[in-house]
Amino acid sequence: MVAPSDEFVMLIVSSPSGAGKTTLCNRLREEFGDIRFSVSHTTRLARPNEVDGREYHFVSDAEFERMVRERAFAEWAAVHDRRYGTSKREIDAARAGARGVLFDIDYQGARQIKAHYPDAVGVFVLPPSLEELERRLRGRGTESEEATVRRLAAAKREIAHYGLFDYVVVNDELERAYERLRSVVVAERCRRARHAQRCEELLTQTLETTRPGRALGEE
Repeated sequence: MVAPSDEFVMLIVSSPSGAGKTTLCNRLREEFGDIRFSVSHTTRLARPNEVDGREYHFVSDAEFERMVRERAFAEWAAVHDRRYGTSKREIDAARAGARGVLFDIDYQGARQIKAHYPDAVGVFVLPPSLEELERRLRGRGTESEEATVRRLAAAKREIAHYGLFDYVVVNDELERAYERLRSVVVAERCRRARHAQRCEELLTQTLETTRPGRALGEE
C-alpha cells in the first residue's frame, strides 16, 4: 500500500485593512470545505454582524493575557490598539480533521507562524492603489474618521512587509483575484515535496506481469 500524500496546507492570507482579504478568504472557505478556518482570539469588540466563535473568539484583555502567559498562542500581536492571536489548539484541530488550515492574520502573525511552521504558505493581498484602498475603507461605514485615517497610515507599513510572503495577489477585480488565490491552494497541494514519499514507495513496488503471448487468466 502506498503512503498517502501530505497535502495539508497551512495557508496564511494577509493584507492591509480594506484590501479584500476577508471576502477572498470567505470565498476560499466556501469552495474548499476541507480547509479549516483558524478562528483567532481578539480583544476588540464584535461588530453587529459578527458571531463569537465564527469570525473571532472575543475575549477580555485579562483572558488574552492569561493565554499569553500559558503560551497558548502559536502567534499573537497588537493591531490597531487591540490584540489578536492564533491558539495552538486551532492548528492541532485542523491537523486532526482537515486537509489544511487558513489563517486570516496580519504580517506580524504571519512572521511568527512561518518561524514556527516553515512549510506555511503566505499570500499577501494588495489593493490596486492607495486611493482605491481609501475608497473601500470609507465605503464600509463602520469606522470613525480617526480609525480610517489610522488604518490608511498603517497600510504602507504593512505593505512594506510583503517580502515575508510567498505570493502576492492584487485585488483589482474580485473574481480575478479569487482565481489567483485558489490557484495557490491547488498548486501547493501538487508541490513535489508533499508527494515525495508516495513517489519513492512506488519506485520500490514490484509488478507481477504476464509472460508475452499469454492472456490474463490463461492456464
